[in-house]
Amino acid sequence: MKSLDSIPTSKIQRASKLLQTGAKVGVNYLKYYGDKLTKTEEEAKENLNLSNAEDIYDGLKEMKGSALKVAQMLSMEKSILPSAYVEKFSLSQFSVPPLSAPLVLKTFKKYFGKNPNEIFDSFNLESINAASIGQVHQAELKGKKLAVKIQYPGIASSISSDLALVKPIAIKMFNIKGKDSDKYFKEVEQKLIEETDYINEIKQSKEIAQACQHLPNLLFPVYYEDYSSERIITMDWMTGKHLSEFTASNTNQEVANKIGQSLWDFYMYQIHVLKKVHADPHPGNFLVSENDKLIVLDFGCMKEIPNDFYIPYFELAKKKNIDNPIIFKEKLYELEILKPEDTAFEIDFFTNLFHEMLSLFTQPFHQNTFDFSDKTFFGKIADLGERYSKSTELRNMNGNRGSKHFIYINRTFFGLYHLMHDIQANNIIINHFNTF
Repeated sequence: MKSLDSIPTSKIQRASKLLQTGAKVGVNYLKYYGDKLTKTEEEAKENLNLSNAEDIYDGLKEMKGSALKVAQMLSMEKSILPSAYVEKFSLSQFSVPPLSAPLVLKTFKKYFGKNPNEIFDSFNLESINAASIGQVHQAELKGKKLAVKIQYPGIASSISSDLALVKPIAIKMFNIKGKDSDKYFKEVEQKLIEETDYINEIKQSKEIAQACQHLPNLLFPVYYEDYSSERIITMDWMTGKHLSEFTASNTNQEVANKIGQSLWDFYMYQIHVLKKVHADPHPGNFLVSENDKLIVLDFGCMKEIPNDFYIPYFELAKKKNIDNPIIFKEKLYELEILKPEDTAFEIDFFTNLFHEMLSLFTQPFHQNTFDFSDKTFFGKIADLGERYSKSTELRNMNGNRGSKHFIYINRTFFGLYHLMHDIQANNIIINHFNTF
């Protein structure tokens, strides 16, 4: 893969890149209208999605940073986006063009005042793994293999302007309206800013590793603050298969269940005990070791769960509350899904919508064990998402429903569910975390 000698860092440069991408998308639509004359609607639409996904991803991968992070987040929304976008945007998890060697040296010198070979016994200038915010290099010091993550130049300072550029796209895609929509963008902006603060990431990584070290079949790297800075992190080099590689090749159901149970316990323990969760559950953040243990990487995106959200959110995971119309509606108000100014029609519409959604999404919590390999369950989720994405009634309403905390908590659960399905874990004990 060709490396990058530079990244657009100014607002004008990044806006220009998005405009170029937009122009390509416009051409794709012209082709789509032509295709409709000679092909079926389904074939024409599929070609449009493939072309748009390719061009949008190609533009974002050169920008890196929060623009590419948005693609990474969207790649997890398998029930919302067409498969062409999901497949292409999934590459942003661990396969994007790396920085060139001169740019790596320049970045390293900026934060340490030295070249990497003056600090480490050896340092590979070719990146092993490049993602949305940083890339990883292999180094060695005193016989120990290390992973050195270097943040791309200018990423932290471009977050606010990037989000301003992608905001119109997000508003259209998720039907966000109303004066209070800014609270959602501020939540995303704050989390992205936190992800660029590598000092904070080391602190969070050590805290979670310490708090979860007693959970079975989990491994965490050791972090080295003396060789880290606000834009560079040095940690143990962890050996294993990316979770996506593991799921593609594993044929052992017992191992699948072991990995799946470890992943599920890790998340449930964080959510229900620590009230702070690793809110970036995509395959690039996990490895599977040779002895079938789950290795957890990258704690840049952590979400604290305040009690005033946690309590009503998980009250709505209980079947008895979903089936009680009075309690159900009360919790919808507490979670800002229903609003005091809603019309009778809106109250009825959103109550029914969320009742259908939650009756389905919370099924794992209504049983002692759950089969995450169940295609029927995930098929129903996909069908529900597709049906509401085409709803003209929903499109005409204010789509920004719910507390700002939904953004990352729902992202966590959607990502976790899909990882569990990819693993094909089929006998997961839901409240197993309580035994630790």
